[in-house]
Amino acid sequence: MKIFYDDDANLEIIKSLKVAIIGYGSQGHAHANNLLDSGVNVVVGLRGGSASWKKAESAGLIVMEVSDAVREADFVMMLAPDEFQQSIFVNQIKPNLKTDAVLGFAHGFNIHFKKIIPDEKNAVVMIAPKGPGHTVRSTFQNGGGVPSLVAVYQETSSAKFSALDIALSYAKANGGTRAGVLHTTFREETETDLFGEQAVLCGGLTALIRAGYETLVDAGYSKEMAYFECLHETKLIVDLIYEGGISNMHYSISNTAEFGDYVSGPRVIGQESKDAMKKILADIQSGKFADNFLEDCRQSNDGSGGPIMKKNRENLAAHSIEEVGLDIRSKMKFLGKDKLVDKSKN
Repeated sequence: MKIFYDDDANLEIIKSLKVAIIGYGSQGHAHANNLLDSGVNVVVGLRGGSASWKKAESAGLIVMEVSDAVREADFVMMLAPDEFQQSIFVNQIKPNLKTDAVLGFAHGFNIHFKKIIPDEKNAVVMIAPKGPGHTVRSTFQNGGGVPSLVAVYQETSSAKFSALDIALSYAKANGGTRAGVLHTTFREETETDLFGEQAVLCGGLTALIRAGYETLVDAGYSKEMAYFECLHETKLIVDLIYEGGISNMHYSISNTAEFGDYVSGPRVIGQESKDAMKKILADIQSGKFADNFLEDCRQSNDGSGGPIMKKNRENLAAHSIEEVGLDIRSKMKFLGKDKLVDKSKN
């Protein structure tokens, strides 16, 4: 697999284009601000009355209605939530997109599952940072970058630069080439991303944390001890893995902990878990997950998530791991400084 770095990308390409960032959520705010800091001519496209309008303006960004932002843009980066993209594209982007404009995505979901069918006249690319938007922004501000993926869905012969060169230039402005940009496809990014989120990073990890916490509490141990052991220390262990791999973590922990890893880990995550993962992957590959997700979203009256999302949010908010965690974190004053997520700003 080809990996691109700073020397492989020409920042001047994206600086020569007018870029419209559609959306100002987690990824939108990160891309818009990173590109602005890189000297790119960037505007943010939002619906009128969006709660994010003032946040973007406060960051020094020009904000327009989506249709107006698209009409002037040479590069349109779709960073609205997946469930809103189809409607935004059909009603506000497609009628206003320049003939030679490039259409960009940070996730292949809607293109791969044919929810958005772009016109053949427009090049379509993907620049997908492998991390949450708040991390993409904070890492960039600290002089680093988040590894990213780049892909070309369709090319056009009339463009001055190749779609790949334009995508790499955008990735450089966003900090991705500082860490490395992998060349992939929309299919591979979409299916592996959804699988990683569901089976390991979000679904698998949080389910494991809650199960461990509940096991200790049910056995009579204090909620505070269970919180520290099963949630708080997760970051400390993951930081070691992030820095140097699993063996680096093993080098840092005690022999007792390492031995426990080898003999007990496979008892928790064994063949049954792998079988479940295979079923999860099959649902992703077939499009079943995408359809179920969008169907849940369609049942929302306010765009904040459908009944499945809302019910699970309510259940999590009522879980004691959230209650005890909130109290414990409130005593750690250092956590309030330079927060990754500040809902008043991003």
